[in-house]
Amino acid sequence: MCTGSIPPEAIAAAAQATAAAGGPDTVTAPPHPAAMDAASLRALFTKPWGAPPPTHEQWRAAYAEDVHFQDPTQEHHGLAAYIAAQEGLLRRCEAVYLAPLAVAIEGDTAFVEWQMGLRIQGLEFTYPGATRLRFNAEGRISDHRDYFDFVGPTFGPVPVIGGFVRWLYGRFVA
Repeated sequence: MCTGSIPPEAIAAAAQATAAAGGPDTVTAPPHPAAMDAASLRALFTKPWGAPPPTHEQWRAAYAEDVHFQDPTQEHHGLAAYIAAQEGLLRRCEAVYLAPLAVAIEGDTAFVEWQMGLRIQGLEFTYPGATRLRFNAEGRISDHRDYFDFVGPTFGPVPVIGGFVRWLYGRFVA
């Protein structure tokens, strides 16, 4: 490996900082002064099968009262509406898991790559996705935008409809 004119102690310090930040899949820049750190975001985006979801107090500690939430299926304004949307998802599913894969933070913006699993009527659906978060001056999440393919994982495995979905993807996306 060629290091050019970078002193070996600088390389060692960078390696230690990478390990302390959660490994090579976690990239952090100087965060917004009051924003959540990578470890806090990983904890917020971790829910193993059967584990309880965050409590109302945990949601309130992380999210601003005027939070804006949007994903491919819904859009909500305000913390009460956000919590209701999360509780609605949990009621519709027999079980839910969420696993963070990578976290990146720069200034007042963070991205979390994740995998979500939903068990509905005995069927398991897996959604890979990413979330963009923006923090307000108090360090709470004021904007939460989820990006994921809802149609493919939801309808792809369904007989007849799945074939049509795969045909559409092949025709228009591939």
